[in-house]
Amino acid sequence: MHYIPRSSPGLAVLDWEEWLPLFDQNSDVKEIYKRLSINYTFEQDPSLNMQHAKNKAKQQFESTAREYMEKTLKLGISQRPQYLWGFYLFPDCYNYDFENPSYTGKCPQNTTQFNMELLWLWETSTTLFPSAYMPKSISGSRKAALFVRHQVQEAVRVAALPHRPYTAPIYVYLRPLLRDQKEYYMNEVDLVRSIGESAALGAAGCVLWGSSYDYNDKVSCEALSTYLSKTLNRYIVNVTAAAHLCSNTLCQGNGRCVRKNYDSDDYLHLNRKSFEIEKSAGTYRVTGKPSISDLSDWASKFTCQCYESRKCSAKIPSGLPSSSESKVMTVLLAAYLLLESL
Repeated sequence: MHYIPRSSPGLAVLDWEEWLPLFDQNSDVKEIYKRLSINYTFEQDPSLNMQHAKNKAKQQFESTAREYMEKTLKLGISQRPQYLWGFYLFPDCYNYDFENPSYTGKCPQNTTQFNMELLWLWETSTTLFPSAYMPKSISGSRKAALFVRHQVQEAVRVAALPHRPYTAPIYVYLRPLLRDQKEYYMNEVDLVRSIGESAALGAAGCVLWGSSYDYNDKVSCEALSTYLSKTLNRYIVNVTAAAHLCSNTLCQGNGRCVRKNYDSDDYLHLNRKSFEIEKSAGTYRVTGKPSISDLSDWASKFTCQCYESRKCSAKIPSGLPSSSESKVMTVLLAAYLLLESL
């Protein structure tokens, strides 16, 4: 807590991946936590048979996990209430069967049940941090869009479960580099199918994560710099400007534009005929104004999700906004590039 400033708002991400709070989900390398829990129940009561020991171990494990996670969140929220608090990788869609030739990206049937059992976590969290790191095997393919789409859509579903007057914002974890390697970056198609998907589905933003392991020499740092300046920043300026413009025109600035059909390929992008994105002095600048056709296209494909305590309705304004330059976007706006320090 000492390293989280009090003066400004931000994101507070709790990250541990050693074990999961639902007993039955701890498989493979996490199986050890189940075995140790069962052994502990036998130490408490050697007369138990195996089935009773498993049942008791599950109850104790999940009860303690819930207590630990809830108390951690509540402590953080009480100490830094201006921050949005949540656990990395929660919720998850578990749609990782990329080798399936008929891959749809949809979450397995038991995902809904797993995430319903974690209702207490969604009720305590003030934001959600699903992860959609893209593996090289699906880069450039439609599977990438389906993977990210259903990860985000499951987070949207989960965010609406608690009974409160607002839904927790969603920040999707992504990597500029493709998963588990240091050389290949997401190409422009991948950016559309990750950042673009997230924006169109109503995510509040993306967290673009990398570590010192990824960028630990001159070659890797120069490669990152080139990728940012020539590819990533330009796309983020495009989708962020489009999202803001759609919000301001279609939703009266009181909500965000969200796909009417979550499973469509509709994206929030600037029309090249109406806007220009130019680079000047190392930064990008957007100029132009939307046409009636641009606004009609958005209105036909997107609806409005109103912000907390705001009223909005998806409708085209009576007059076009005046042509003006957007402010120079020197940062990644809706996305955050988090480079782990050495």
